Amino acid sequence: MKDAAKKGRPEFRNVGIGDITGKYRMPPSAIVSILHRVSGAGLFLFLPFLLYLLQESLRSEYSFAHFAGIVDNPFVKIILLGLSWAYLHHFTAGVRHLFMDNHLALDKDAAQKTARWVLVVSLALTALVGLKLFGVF
Repeated sequence: MKDAAKKGRPEFRNVGIGDITGKYRMPPSAIVSILHRVSGAGLFLFLPFLLYLLQESLRSEYSFAHFAGIVDNPFVKIILLGLSWAYLHHFTAGVRHLFMDNHLALDKDAAQKTARWVLVVSLALTALVGLKLFGVF
């Protein structure tokens, strides 16, 4: 009886971001899900800016040449590469979700396998866009 009184009640705390990133190993499907949300938010936030740039570049030949000169800046190319990754990842993860909506690849092993494929395909396509953007081919 005396030992039970000393022990006290267990203490439960909320899980912080440090616990999630440091202690726990997330499965690929969780990583794809988080990145799907992040890429969607990034595309949503940059959409007005991208539409403005498209509108301005289509006004005349001079405005197109002006924006083509802006895109030659390496910093702008990195931003465009990040937006390309966001689009390609969001697209491939969306295709994965369409398959899952049709009750395909719902079991744990298949879901992890398709999540890995989403990561591989989106990064490979982003690498191709990056090579083209930086003038390799």
